[in-house]
Amino acid sequence: MTLASSKISATVITGFLGAGKTTLIRKLLENANGRRIALIINEFGDVGIDGQVLKGCGQSVCGEDDIVELANGCICCTVADDFIPTMSQLLDRETPPDHIVIETSGLALPQPLVRAFNWPEIRRRVTVDGVVTVIDSAAVADGRFAHDEHAVQTQRQADEALDHESPLEELFEDQIACADMIVLNKADLLSGAALDKVETGLKHEARDGVAMLRASHGDVPTDILLGLAASAEDDMEQRKSHHEQNGEDDHDHDDFESFVVTPKSIAKRELFLDGLKDLITEHNILRLKGFLDVEGADARLVVQAVGPRIESYFDRPWGAGEARNTSLVVIGEKGLNQTAIRAALEG
Repeated sequence: MTLASSKISATVITGFLGAGKTTLIRKLLENANGRRIALIINEFGDVGIDGQVLKGCGQSVCGEDDIVELANGCICCTVADDFIPTMSQLLDRETPPDHIVIETSGLALPQPLVRAFNWPEIRRRVTVDGVVTVIDSAAVADGRFAHDEHAVQTQRQADEALDHESPLEELFEDQIACADMIVLNKADLLSGAALDKVETGLKHEARDGVAMLRASHGDVPTDILLGLAASAEDDMEQRKSHHEQNGEDDHDHDDFESFVVTPKSIAKRELFLDGLKDLITEHNILRLKGFLDVEGADARLVVQAVGPRIESYFDRPWGAGEARNTSLVVIGEKGLNQTAIRAALEG
């Protein structure tokens, strides 16, 4: 088995509010063909995935634990805080999913999210099977990007975590530029000639060879949506955002590095954690995780930090004859002062 084939595949589904992403995902879950699918939802204001949808997924295909809602804002703006920890939790489960589907907010820039799959702790375990962009064909034919652009703007104003204010046309351009498949949804509302015109216009924005698929009510066969094998995280040079094409780069999560630190046993838990919080803030460490040997404790201490937020708990007793080691993985953008961080943790 090759490394690529051993990875879990993930599909990113993007598109403006009301384009039909949720409907498409419902159909996908109802026709999963035996796959166990985990779903990460980042959309707001749309019709959510409810209990009736779960019942329609089929036996052992998806359950409550397989559906995670990220409600803290645009996923591309909360990669370190929300998306990476969520992915880690899914992957660390006793029975990981066969496939992960991510429904982004209509405001999300897909490029930063796909880049997040290059984080060290994610890259070795998951690959982006494909980016599917769902568009409202009828709205685009009328010169709009969404059926209700006012609702999209309201969504933007309600998202306090949003750190980009790209005009709708730029967001639309980015969603098309990153796509491996473009679903022209609501095709039943247009004539064949009108659909041809929409498709021709999109081809000027899309990369060469991107599949265009006409659909009504989000009805796209699962075997067409899944299995694109695009490995999109390895192809970011061909998926440049509007800002990147114009020499700007204000929304980049690409350059990461990680290293392992092995401190000695710690004498006082709270004192160490307080110092750890200061260290994370000083060096802008994005993530830190691992376990510690606390003197006098019979169990090992697990530490998980996302930015300055730190969680710690004793997970299991040390085994008889087990070496009481301490190991921490530090993750951040390239340029971390490894020497200073090691000295602070190992000193």
